Amino acid sequence: MLMSTYEARLKALREQMAKDGLDGFVVPICDEHMSEYVGDYAQRLAWLTGFGGSAGSAVVLRDKAAIFIDGRYTIQVRDQVDGKLYEYVGTADQSMIDWLGANVAEGANIGYDAWLHTKDWSNAAAAKLEKNGAKLVTVGTNPIDAVWEDQPEPSLAKLDVQPDEFAGKSAQEKRTAIANWLSEEGLDATVIAALDSVAWTFNIRGKDIANTPVPRGYAIAKSDGSAELFIAPEKLTDDVRVHLGNEVSLRRYDEFPDALAEYKDRKIGVDPERSVAAIFEQLENAGATIVKKRDPTVLAKAIKNDTEVAGHRSAQARDGAALTRFLHWFSENALNDQDELSVAAKLAEFRGQSDKLMDLSFRTISGAGPNGALCHYSVNEDTNRPIEDGTLYLVDSGGQYRDGTTDVTRTMAVGEPSAEMIKRYTQVLQGHIALAQAVFPVGTTGGQLDILARQYLWADGVDYAHGTGHGVGAYLAVHEGPHRIAAFGGFGEPLRAGMICSNEPGYYKTDAFGIRIENLILVEERAVDNAEQEMLGFETLTFAPLDRRLIDVALLSEDQIDWVNSYHRQVLEIVGPRIDGAALDWLNAQCADI
Repeated sequence: MLMSTYEARLKALREQMAKDGLDGFVVPICDEHMSEYVGDYAQRLAWLTGFGGSAGSAVVLRDKAAIFIDGRYTIQVRDQVDGKLYEYVGTADQSMIDWLGANVAEGANIGYDAWLHTKDWSNAAAAKLEKNGAKLVTVGTNPIDAVWEDQPEPSLAKLDVQPDEFAGKSAQEKRTAIANWLSEEGLDATVIAALDSVAWTFNIRGKDIANTPVPRGYAIAKSDGSAELFIAPEKLTDDVRVHLGNEVSLRRYDEFPDALAEYKDRKIGVDPERSVAAIFEQLENAGATIVKKRDPTVLAKAIKNDTEVAGHRSAQARDGAALTRFLHWFSENALNDQDELSVAAKLAEFRGQSDKLMDLSFRTISGAGPNGALCHYSVNEDTNRPIEDGTLYLVDSGGQYRDGTTDVTRTMAVGEPSAEMIKRYTQVLQGHIALAQAVFPVGTTGGQLDILARQYLWADGVDYAHGTGHGVGAYLAVHEGPHRIAAFGGFGEPLRAGMICSNEPGYYKTDAFGIRIENLILVEERAVDNAEQEMLGFETLTFAPLDRRLIDVALLSEDQIDWVNSYHRQVLEIVGPRIDGAALDWLNAQCADI
């Protein structure tokens, strides 16, 4: 009997593990920069298992294997990964490290690639395995790379400059701020490993990861204001070299590990969340003094300056007009032999009518009917569904513009929606409004606000298995830390004026439909009469009409009705002048008071 592709790949990996003296190997979705989205060369989990999600990992032992996913991918993993080859493990039920502890035999050598895991993870995994008399082993060559015969090479796409007119602050100003921070912390230098941090620090952009305009590179910023940038020389243009200037030393990407050895007897800051274990190991072996500190660009990047905020508003207005044209088109054409792929292509076509569009900000989530219940669904030729009468269609999409990054979700009724669809949509809308209207003290975290978006669903005994909001970059990553709005993992970072978040509660009924309403919101200072402390609130940035057929006005309070009407008036004010003809007539009807 012929083996499937993924069965053959699993067999090849196990044979390579045996050659390498390994009893197991850990396979994350990750690259050397701890990126959420990775280049094709680093898609090792997808190659091995067929899983197409953006978060997950696997462990392969000699006689068993498991794949670990969170609640967003519970259904998707079963559609894409063979359950005869891999045990499905929800991370809410059991962590990968705990699974290792329960399944690894005494004396086993479990391999891991130190360039794909954090130091904290490797320490925790090693400690757990040690209790079993097993050992965590650093591999010299990733065994998947050894058996992946047609593994793509890393991208050599050219860099370009992000002009100060969009960045709002020069690269030299940013390096000076980092240098001042290093001096205050008593450090000689700091490693900048996250790709969006490298791009932001030097005001450069790249094309090394689909939909995320970042270059593949490392940087070491120094206390004298200079820096080293490690990047493939083939990626550099004369304009980029001139832009970087004399204070930035350019070195090859593959020189980075050896360069760390130059920091013997010096104090260097390393971000344990954004720097892989191999960086710590290289510095430890060199005799450097490592100080665990968060990458100093992370918070500065998250708090948008006035130029970035203004650019984002412009990008949102432009994007909202494209989305509105699409929504009008969809209202007339959804049942004219359309499917998920054709509709997503049409939306991309509307966005592409702007000469300012650089790329999409992520692969469009185009979910018809039951596919909409897969909250991070990615359509392909095999899963593509037609748009059918009596269903819901969910589209989560965004654009990368030179002046801003967008991310918006709308859910539309196709034909006559059911009473259940209307009720759930209205509850999701109520939660969206509650978060949009929140006023809260300085120091509040997103985790403290998350319940506002869930309360109407919780009251009816239902919920959704993803966070309510994530940070968004300025022509950078569509998912950006350190802040988030989530019931899990959202309690550490206070929200600050200038941060941009998504507001995206949802509801998903397996094998039936999915609902999500997503706008981007800006944290802003908020004046409150007689307030005894500084307060913050949200400004909504995204403008496109809601589907009024899905709103049960009887469930809304007067205040919620006022919010919907006010929001739609803003849509008309901001988007209306950018469209005309039948699309404008349709928009006027959609935005009439409810």
